Amino acid sequence: MIKRLVRSAALLTPILLLTTSVIAQEQQFADLGDFRLASGEVIKECRIGYRTFGKLNQDKSNVVLFPTWASGTSEQLKSNIGRGRLVDDTRYFVVAVDALSNGVSSSPSNSRRQPRMSFPKITMADVVNTQHELLTKILHLNHLYAVLGVSMGGMQTFQWMVSYPDFMDRAVPIAGSPRLAPYDLLQWQTQLDAILHDADWNQGNYTVNPARAAEAEFGALLLTTPDHFNQESSREKVFAEIERGKADSHFDANDKIRQVQAMMSLDVSAPFKGSLEEAAARVKARTFVIVSTKDHVVTPGPALEFARLMKARLLVLEGDCGHLAPSCEAGKVNPAVAAFLSD
Repeated sequence: MIKRLVRSAALLTPILLLTTSVIAQEQQFADLGDFRLASGEVIKECRIGYRTFGKLNQDKSNVVLFPTWASGTSEQLKSNIGRGRLVDDTRYFVVAVDALSNGVSSSPSNSRRQPRMSFPKITMADVVNTQHELLTKILHLNHLYAVLGVSMGGMQTFQWMVSYPDFMDRAVPIAGSPRLAPYDLLQWQTQLDAILHDADWNQGNYTVNPARAAEAEFGALLLTTPDHFNQESSREKVFAEIERGKADSHFDANDKIRQVQAMMSLDVSAPFKGSLEEAAARVKARTFVIVSTKDHVVTPGPALEFARLMKARLLVLEGDCGHLAPSCEAGKVNPAVAAFLSD
């Protein structure tokens, strides 16, 4: 989602892990078999993509899980990993994990046995449960130093905190939410409607990926603020930039549908009869919540409320970048995260 986070991506020198013969940073896959979802449905031949960065210490106490944002991949997370970046792989063993339905892990676009809309609906809890199985059964890691994520990665972080409260020491949800606000639900439903009512949709059995123009236009409207967009663009350039956005928007529409449905269903308070207070009381990790006041993609109200209930550390970004604030204000965010992880 936050495409500007990946524009300056730089490949880091591969490091041979001490515990495996696999080269770090390469795309890897974990085969989870037939994975049962919370709904009772099953993802057949479920695969989870991931990459590792840095070195695992002797007592396995330096593991940081870094899940992807919406439509993002572990490849795109690379630019946020390294000394002076969002998470330092010279100190931590970072597991960057591809969320379900991102086109790398099991998704409508790549499932052999459940292609397209026969791929079952997923929840954010399902996404986190597959990651828990990756860590415990494939990587043999039974505890995390931290979970850290941006946007939908922040949503996964909130879900981790409540689903597996004893599994991590610290958590850093950035521009995420424990449950989407009404405005968020509306804007995501509008994006779904753009796909479902596109002439090329054909119930998901399309030959032309539908609603790519709408995808680019929603991104232009929502990812930043009017003030920031007007400063960065011009009357002459606006349509050229949208056309360029269409060309860059290759994310599969069916994959997007399942990820959006997972985000819209997110509510960490659901097992507690809708009580955020009870959900917050379950959290044991030390938590650092980062929000942007002008975020139009994940409005900050629910995260702020949850932070208050947890008495969590809080960083409120007040610039004009909106949902892009974690990258626009990286000079503020990255050192703050580093300080929280190390204190």
